[in-house]
Amino acid sequence: MSKRFHKIRYNEQTLRMEEIPFALRDYVFFVVRKVAVFLAITLGSIYVFDTYFESPSDRTQRRELAFLEMQLERMEGEFDNLQVVLEDISGRDDAIYRSIFGVDKYPEHLRNPGVGGFDRGRALRGYSHSEAVISAEARLAELQRKMVAQSRSFDEVFDLAKNQTELLKSIPAIQPVRNEDLKRMASGYGYRIHPIYKVRKMHYGMDFSAPTGTEIFATGDGEVILAKRTYNGFGRHVIIRHGFGYETLYAHMSKTLVKRGQKIKRGEVIGLVGSTGTSVAPHLHYEVRKDGRKVNPAQYYFNDLTPEQYEEMLEKAEDSNQSFD
Repeated sequence: MSKRFHKIRYNEQTLRMEEIPFALRDYVFFVVRKVAVFLAITLGSIYVFDTYFESPSDRTQRRELAFLEMQLERMEGEFDNLQVVLEDISGRDDAIYRSIFGVDKYPEHLRNPGVGGFDRGRALRGYSHSEAVISAEARLAELQRKMVAQSRSFDEVFDLAKNQTELLKSIPAIQPVRNEDLKRMASGYGYRIHPIYKVRKMHYGMDFSAPTGTEIFATGDGEVILAKRTYNGFGRHVIIRHGFGYETLYAHMSKTLVKRGQKIKRGEVIGLVGSTGTSVAPHLHYEVRKDGRKVNPAQYYFNDLTPEQYEEMLEKAEDSNQSFD
């Protein structure tokens, strides 16, 4: 016979303790209590182990997380190093490579391109290390953009290097009048008293005083783009386009020996000194233009002057405070 559960109850009528078999409700309450105790012990054990003990998988994840954090920190350091190297390369590019070829620095808005549009880190948000990862990705993208820009800058420098021979031929690098033919350096680049109007005026070229008929030489290879005569201003004058942004002007000639469209080599005679146009004495007014801007011609006489001759030429150019035109 199967054993049945009983409960003890005091019988007030018989004044005795009696055993009463469990009813269905008693069995239900019994099972519920046992399950509740079991669940309480189980959940308590889980809480204690989760709080105070670490499982092998947790230890593995913790080690992996520490490793990834260390790698992320190392990458930030590498980004800093790359930034320093890239800035050094950019500085050399502007100060040395581009300077050699006489071109402007690479534009800042191209060297440091911005980025706009959607939130690139949106898919990375919501994790414990989201900000660190987003920051690292942003640094990497910035460096990539700058490296691409620097690569394009080097492409331009490489093209300039390939054209170096043509560039050197095109730079107006000699005096337009021989030293032995000069009477004196009448006037240099800068503010001078105009010989006719007697007012202080910017003189954008150099005046070489020489006898009428003295030969005038092209100072660089190029093409004649203008050869004309006017009765004031420059008088008979020639403009040569050399390429690479260079142009030269030769004014007040007594005679021009070239025509428009003619190809010219450095040292070729293009005309003769005179005093045509607005001029008070025979001389050559000579100008150098770079990228449409008039610059000091004295900066370009490095092919046929020694350092001593160059210094002497500058002193002569500064002596006079009045131009010839």
